[in-house]
Amino acid sequence: MEKIASFQIDHLRLKPGLYVSRIDKFGETVLTTFDLRFKEPNQEPVMDQPTLHTLEHLGATFLRSHKDWASRTVYFGPMGCRTGFYAIFEGKLDSALVLPLIREMLAWMAAFEGPIPGAAPAECGNWQEQNLDMAKWEARRYAAVLRDAGPERLSYPA
Repeated sequence: MEKIASFQIDHLRLKPGLYVSRIDKFGETVLTTFDLRFKEPNQEPVMDQPTLHTLEHLGATFLRSHKDWASRTVYFGPMGCRTGFYAIFEGKLDSALVLPLIREMLAWMAAFEGPIPGAAPAECGNWQEQNLDMAKWEARRYAAVLRDAGPERLSYPA
């Protein structure tokens, strides 16, 4: 079998950032997958499951409710390695274009108060495994990475 694209990225050189992971075409529809890399792979502790789960609920809610991006949002969910998330949007996009959206999402996550969206037995298969305080901390931490993000944080290392 052929090695998939995400396994061809050198994770020993990868830093936290916002990267185009892939661009796919399905008929006339183009989808762009973004790698929202919160953690430096193999160097930092990964996010724990409750934190990751809460960020997933918050991120999916924010993007699918966004006034300008809801109709273009296909998916937001965690990486199995727990170092970040994938976001898939309709269109051929680049990191600089979605950077303001991701910054807005992170600010919303960091300031979030109240019940976690979808964290109820009828809405989630593991609704109790949540950690809002740590999710807010991780959102602030990643927002700091993206605050002054230059090309090295917006393109995969060569």
